[in-house]
Amino acid sequence: MQIPHRVAMFWEGIRTAKEVAYVIAGRLIQQYQDFCLSKGIKFTRMASVRPHDNTTLFCSAGMQQYKPLFSDPSDIGTVANAQVCLRMGDLDEIGDGTHFLHFTMLGLFSFREMAVGDAIDFWLEFLATLGLVPDHVTIHPDRLEEWTPFYRGRIPIIPDDECTWSDGSISGYCTEFYKDGIEIGNIVNPLGTCIDVGFGAERLDMIVNGTLPTDALSTLRDTVTTIVESGYKPGNKEQGYVLRKLLRRIHVMGGALDHPYFEQEVVRQERLRSKYLRLREKYPDMPPEWWFDTHGIDVADLQAMNGT
Repeated sequence: MQIPHRVAMFWEGIRTAKEVAYVIAGRLIQQYQDFCLSKGIKFTRMASVRPHDNTTLFCSAGMQQYKPLFSDPSDIGTVANAQVCLRMGDLDEIGDGTHFLHFTMLGLFSFREMAVGDAIDFWLEFLATLGLVPDHVTIHPDRLEEWTPFYRGRIPIIPDDECTWSDGSISGYCTEFYKDGIEIGNIVNPLGTCIDVGFGAERLDMIVNGTLPTDALSTLRDTVTTIVESGYKPGNKEQGYVLRKLLRRIHVMGGALDHPYFEQEVVRQERLRSKYLRLREKYPDMPPEWWFDTHGIDVADLQAMNGT
């Protein structure tokens, strides 16, 4: 089947933009891969945000695919990866310079083989290859006495009773790394026997290479592209609903995207706006929840776009 010229040009533009925007971050990811391989640690790259289980709509952490290994006491070993993740909880934070909505997580996962001290040494050594020394780290008070010696006076330590992590079924204490006031990554000790490390490639890139953070619209466009490239299309449920929501957000913010999905959403929103204007005098006292549940109309979005 022949691809329409306009659609082909869109994807060519996306590929070009990604090559320009992420070439430095790509080098950083390659550096991490080479570092892991030099340690004899198996490494994989995952560019899709499709989840590895049914607990989330999108892959939200690099550890997701390894959950069965964390819980299996007979499994012993260490692996590493670069996993593209998407966290919709960050939607209202994008554009602040530190939240990216979708991002690449550099992960290190050890199942009853590597200890917390080993993971700390591993990451301080890798960060040193980037010329980066954390300003400080945090440790939960319950682990402060036990874990502080692992840093051997190399980094200032601050107690923090929020240094815990859980995905609902697996949990553990953690130690977090900070640079320029930004958390760049953490080391979690799931079940007290395993290691789960996650560092944000884009945050590291921003600090190490001075890469400027993308604005909110660029972040939304890139996220939409990632979702589409992961095999999803707009719809009324689950991933399709999220994609439609992001397309609508781009439109509300006055942005544009040269893709049929965006153009279709604009037409859909104009149709809903006409319906709202036609019905609002008939139902003047109905709350926004009624409009959305009954007619699929987001009143706040319409008001933001049109001042109605």
